[in-house]
Amino acid sequence: MITIDETMLIQIVNILLLIVIMNAVLYRPVRTILKDRREKIDSLQKDVETFNKNAQLRLDEFDQKIKEARTKAKGTLDEARNEAKAAGNETLGKIRQEVDGEKATQLSSIEKDQDSARQTLQGQVEDFAGEMASKILGRAL
Repeated sequence: MITIDETMLIQIVNILLLIVIMNAVLYRPVRTILKDRREKIDSLQKDVETFNKNAQLRLDEFDQKIKEARTKAKGTLDEARNEAKAAGNETLGKIRQEVDGEKATQLSSIEKDQDSARQTLQGQVEDFAGEMASKILGRAL
């Protein structure tokens, strides 16, 4: 059976004293360490969030610059294509003019040759016809 006497009072004081000593020596430093650790983790978490935000901003900025560069490159390429096309059309026009001029010169030369050949053949046709007629008839005309 439990008897209440002075030893029980000593045990209660002993337990209370042990709680105070344990709190001062063990619990409070552990709680302080846990609190410091929690604060450090929160601080690191905030830093990570800040770094992630900065990284996202830089990534968005990079994407924007890439889009601008692509747009500028496309514009430059289109401009170069248009210039090349215009230069090609201009060169093609000059070549066509030269070809048309050469064609006209050659056509006039062919027509002259054809006219001279026609006149030569006209003169020879009468002689040839006379010879053929004399050969067919067997006598001179």
